[in-house]
Amino acid sequence: MVGTPESGQVRLGVVIVSYNTKHHLRACLESLGEADEVIVVDNASRDGSPEMVAADFPNVRLIANAKNRGFGAANNQGLDAMTSELALLLNSDATATSGALGELREVMSDPSVVACGGQLQFPDGRVQASCCAPLTLWAVACEQFLFEKLFPRSKFFSPYWLTHRLLAQGPGPHEVAQVMGACLCLRRVERFDERFFLYCEDTELCHRLQRHGKVFYVPAAVFTHALGASSAGTRWQAVARYNRGKELYFKLHHGPLAAFECWSLNREGALLRLLGYLGLCLVRPRRAWPHVQMWAKVLCAPVKGPALPPDAQP
Repeated sequence: MVGTPESGQVRLGVVIVSYNTKHHLRACLESLGEADEVIVVDNASRDGSPEMVAADFPNVRLIANAKNRGFGAANNQGLDAMTSELALLLNSDATATSGALGELREVMSDPSVVACGGQLQFPDGRVQASCCAPLTLWAVACEQFLFEKLFPRSKFFSPYWLTHRLLAQGPGPHEVAQVMGACLCLRRVERFDERFFLYCEDTELCHRLQRHGKVFYVPAAVFTHALGASSAGTRWQAVARYNRGKELYFKLHHGPLAAFECWSLNREGALLRLLGYLGLCLVRPRRAWPHVQMWAKVLCAPVKGPALPPDAQP
């Protein structure tokens, strides 16, 4: 299933981090015939994923971790083990369509390009948001106070997500600040910061990658992505980890004051949603109460470290 590069063609390897996504992982691996090298790093799955890879995909290199090391750390393991010049970091719940890897390889043939990402689509064909402008405190405010949902077409009130705006401009490729770690092709000049357990590690990595060259969104490289299938934990844990990732990003690149401002915006956003669902409880209690519980937990999530260990219970 692993291909052979044409004469003079730069080798492209794929790193897949797996966590309890056995059936998605199988489909992902079956779609990678254009890859020159495939490495699966399994983060202590309990659903038989590593056994399936070992038995059914003998040409795939398997690294089986004894514990869940997180998304960034596991990808770093794969990058360290890879021999190919280019690495595609691909979620285990994503599958490549025919020609997608070739499109990414073509964009990366320009030495001024350091990274790129493909177009992610839901299984029903809808386009996923997968490329962004720089992460700013204004972008966090627009997210937390729901401006980007109220005014999705406004560049001022929806400044962060660029996917649909860029697709309307043409086929691209389009230069951006960031593409999602679910489908990130890069030159191996930087690694993930392992202080990020899950979420925003791709934002931080792309920030550093731009020191070496350009980052592009490549709509012609289409991948189907069952969004969320590879995420660990419950919905509130995912939101809390995402918030924590943003706060750590601002601390590292903009200082402690910016990190505190991000923390405040995240908590204000959680409180806004909590109060909204408390009000909804007056008329639709059964529907609203689970959301009240969720946003209360997000509001009270730990300030430091990953929001929770990967297997923590709500």
